[in-house]
Amino acid sequence: MAGREDGSPGPAPGSPLPRVLCDTADVLPLGDDGAAGALWRLAEPGRQLDANVVRVPAGGRVGTHTEPDLDVLLLVLDGEASLVCSDGDRPLRQGLLTWLPHGAARGVVAGPDGVAYLTVHRRRPGMRVQPSSAADRLRPGGA
Repeated sequence: MAGREDGSPGPAPGSPLPRVLCDTADVLPLGDDGAAGALWRLAEPGRQLDANVVRVPAGGRVGTHTEPDLDVLLLVLDGEASLVCSDGDRPLRQGLLTWLPHGAARGVVAGPDGVAYLTVHRRRPGMRVQPSSAADRLRPGGA
């Protein structure tokens, strides 16, 4: 392992390096109701995490569900929503970072201008983000 001038160890040869993956400002078309579902996903090989930028248009929702195995972090990037919980709804707005513990029922109802958020959780082998056509279920009246 090569050292640096300040004495800290350098990266091992062939080790992965940190890098910018996405500028969320470029993927957040809040005024565009045609853009819904996963707008970006973490897809790097060998990763231990999954992450998605999701857009739910005005009036759209992610139905209430329970994730039995994974804790999820949800960061609102733009817009507003209500987090539907078993003990009542909680308002979500830009900048709020929310922990969704495994086993907790949760749903999201988009506000009047829609909402865009980032989710991050431990990777579950074999899971994939669905194609953009799956976003129809997020629209008002969707399946």
